[in-house]
Amino acid sequence: MSNTINVAVLGASGYTGADAIRLGLAHPNVRFVALTANSHAGKPIAEVYPHLAHAGLPDLTTVEETDWSGVDAVIAGLPHATAQKITRDLVDSHPDVKFVDMSADFRFRDPAVYSATYGIAHEAESLQKDAVYGLTEHYRDAIRDARLVACPGCYPTAALTALLPAVSAKAIDATDIIIDAKSGVSGAGRGLKLNTLFTEAGEGLSPYGVASHRHAPEIEQELSAAAGHPLLVNFTPHLVPMNRGELCTCHLRLADGVSADDLRQILAERYSDEPFIHVVDKGVTPKTQNVRGSNHVEIGVFADRIPGRAIVIVVLDNLVKGSAGQALQNLNLMFGLDETTGLKQLPLFP
Repeated sequence: MSNTINVAVLGASGYTGADAIRLGLAHPNVRFVALTANSHAGKPIAEVYPHLAHAGLPDLTTVEETDWSGVDAVIAGLPHATAQKITRDLVDSHPDVKFVDMSADFRFRDPAVYSATYGIAHEAESLQKDAVYGLTEHYRDAIRDARLVACPGCYPTAALTALLPAVSAKAIDATDIIIDAKSGVSGAGRGLKLNTLFTEAGEGLSPYGVASHRHAPEIEQELSAAAGHPLLVNFTPHLVPMNRGELCTCHLRLADGVSADDLRQILAERYSDEPFIHVVDKGVTPKTQNVRGSNHVEIGVFADRIPGRAIVIVVLDNLVKGSAGQALQNLNLMFGLDETTGLKQLPLFP
């Protein structure tokens, strides 16, 4: 296999597509051969993202006009419902191309759950059985052999990274999980929306998707698999007036005989060999500033004032580890590379 991976980015005009490009440009094996953005087709990337102007990238094009003959891999940053149709067609017509999808279209093992969650029928059910959930640290072996990887949402990446080891070890009461989540405005995408206008989102903190957010069933799918029985979680996201970053505060009831220190040790042991997951020392508070622009995750564990309970705080960059960085990490595994390749950038500070 050639050391060069010829990559096409679908949805290159979105925030996740643009960050996949930014990160991929520092990757020694990635070469971008096609960038699609149907609404901006024919434009140089500089017209959409001036910060990418000097990278020697191809002009934006439509999916239909793209030359797929030399493409080895696709990173898709398309909206849900759009990705499934395009992926289905490309998988059928280009059997050697590998796909890393950043949308929600292939995250659910049961297409009926996808339909119930997103309100539309799944149009590529034949691919679902082969799709691997792309939470890298927990599905690494399956990702290596996959042709289609469905990257988790940003909130599930954060919450599951913090909670899966605890549920698997039966260190918490998995029926009593409260996730208070907060994300920067880029998590809402680049499309024009009233609630993400500067004057609407600035100087305020807004809950949204209360008791109905689409990432809750995704979190429940993975936690239920770890627990061995169906689970429901209390999940409430909030919009924070910052560009990047995500913080989830998980309120948990500890299992009998388990302390917060025990829980911290369980997480620390589970992630001791992971290059991007860091369980901070007792008393240290994770902050979004500590991971901004990077593929790193910080997790902190605190004893609650209420006996028998713990608070777990996890932070990541929603566009990097929560999306494009994890996509590149998975791409590395799919092509037999060290998964940290192109992802060793330290966080941006201040």
